[in-house]
Amino acid sequence: MTEPAAPRAGEAIPELVTDRLLLRGFRDADREPFAALNADPAVMEHFPATLTRADSDALVDRILDRWSGDGHGLWAVERTADGVFLGFTGLARLAFLPQPEIGWRFTRFAWGQGYATEAARAALAWGFGVRRFDEIVSVTTVGNRRSRAVMERIGLTRDPADDFPHPNLPEGHPLRPHVLYRIRREAWEGQATA
Repeated sequence: MTEPAAPRAGEAIPELVTDRLLLRGFRDADREPFAALNADPAVMEHFPATLTRADSDALVDRILDRWSGDGHGLWAVERTADGVFLGFTGLARLAFLPQPEIGWRFTRFAWGQGYATEAARAALAWGFGVRRFDEIVSVTTVGNRRSRAVMERIGLTRDPADDFPHPNLPEGHPLRPHVLYRIRREAWEGQATA
């Protein structure tokens, strides 16, 4: 994996290359497949709702803006063998968390092939190796077994005492209970050298 420096305001979003994937900034050509991904009820099973095309496009705009403001964000993930857009992964800031959160969302045809784990490992390495974050977390609904499995494969661990009700979902909503997984830089460095 390549490790470019963290971008400053106005600089290009860095690209990361893994064995099978390119993590890069979103392009206009990604908007259509991203909207299809966000409109798929199976992909969005653990979110309150699917997204309309307008909502999905607005999300792309926010993703791009956050890179400028935070110096990190979400990458579009492209399969290098054929250039197909698969989804996203990266490090985002959530208003209710002090640490950056690693996350991913992939189109259904990409599930079960290790792409989320491969992309997340690259994003984690960039977050600790380039941005030098002390800790990175990941959150999801209690029932999201696929994402929880990725969290565990990339070395994050869960303490049930950290679980929480999502602050943007109303009391009694079935998706409100969330789990939080975390990894500190020292633990990641220990895994990376093992």
